[in-house]
Amino acid sequence: MMDLILWRHAEAEEGDGATEDLQRALTARGERQAARMGRWLDRQLPEGLRVLCSPALRAEQTARALGRRVKLRAELAPGGTAQDLLDCARWPDGRGAVLVVGHQPVIGQVLAQLLGMPAGACAVRKGAVWWLRQRERAGAAETVLLTVQSPELL
Repeated sequence: MMDLILWRHAEAEEGDGATEDLQRALTARGERQAARMGRWLDRQLPEGLRVLCSPALRAEQTARALGRRVKLRAELAPGGTAQDLLDCARWPDGRGAVLVVGHQPVIGQVLAQLLGMPAGACAVRKGAVWWLRQRERAGAAETVLLTVQSPELL
């Protein structure tokens, strides 16, 4: 059994051309979103969780709100692919739980692929978490959506 928790970074500053994309920081609202979600996640997450994060500042700031050790992975930066994310997470063959903090459209692409939706059909709100579980039932692997949480509802 493996859990894959996908957390889209919270609201960030708009790029102005002078600010490189990887250096965009969270807005004050984004900081509040990340803090709310970080508190909620901290109560839910299992021990031994791996936290993987895009090297973009906004994603790192979001992940740090959780207060756990974070490993930055270049493959999770904007421009990465759904397969890059799944490979980093070791989905579906890993064990335990992994939390990935990243970006749209890749998070939505991963969700669409794992949940059998048309490509591009899954939009993910800023700061939201989608929690999936890979398990075996009657000899077949299946993906279960455990929860979706938005910071506005916390």
